[in-house]
Amino acid sequence: MFMLVTFFLLNFYVPEKNDNTTSIPICHTPVTANAMSALAGDPAFQMLHEVPLPFHYQGEGETVSFETPDGQKASGFFLKSPKKSNKWLLVYQEWWGLNDHIKQESAKLHKDLGDVNVLAVDMYDGKVGTTREEAGKLVQSASKERLAAIQKGAIGYAGKDAKIASIGWCFGGMLSLQSAILEQDKSVGCVMYYGSPEKDVEKLKTLKTDVLGIFGSQDQGISPEVVAQFEKDMKTAGKSVTIKMYDAVHGFANPSNPKHDPVATADAYKLSLDYLKKKFN
Repeated sequence: MFMLVTFFLLNFYVPEKNDNTTSIPICHTPVTANAMSALAGDPAFQMLHEVPLPFHYQGEGETVSFETPDGQKASGFFLKSPKKSNKWLLVYQEWWGLNDHIKQESAKLHKDLGDVNVLAVDMYDGKVGTTREEAGKLVQSASKERLAAIQKGAIGYAGKDAKIASIGWCFGGMLSLQSAILEQDKSVGCVMYYGSPEKDVEKLKTLKTDVLGIFGSQDQGISPEVVAQFEKDMKTAGKSVTIKMYDAVHGFANPSNPKHDPVATADAYKLSLDYLKKKFN
């Protein structure tokens, strides 16, 4: 029971770096900063996450940097469109960080989408977790202010005339939806894989795009009940959402996950690709 409660608490929220009780959603339910700090280092929680299998990306792409509104800089893995284009796809990482798996997925999307600029945004400022313990510490150190600043910087990097879609998994699924909200009139599409939905209907009302949500029915964090509530909230907000539920676990689409479901992953990718192509046409 303790492990289950730990999983539900920790996977939903990233704490602030201070001692107040402010929290921000990652995948699940709110906890205070202090409680989150304790849970992130809990071995019981850490064992609930499958450690990614070794993988090394070798292919095209470059690291780029851009200014953020908090006076700092951020970076990302960039694959430029083969021809001049104002179409942009922002890719958001899992809780491990911008690792080689995310770079591989970005390259695949870049190839299959054609004339689209693809930017995998580094939400951890160069840090990547390779163990459960490291990932937990990275989650703890990610303040909502810095996350928003990085996203705003990436949106600005795309340019004032950019047409932007976003995609992300788990932590990145939540960020993909938040990105679409921040993009406002630049937003043309949003794909979120098993990420925590925005629960504030007033924020959902500001979306300028519909949303494609991909989830797993065996997900103990983003449960079918959570997804059903998201559908209701989107309807209340007057927004459109398409939900695809697979008989799979959380993180099923990550090939480096030992519980990877290749059949569901292939179908979800086709669904996502078709959606994105329509949005960019």
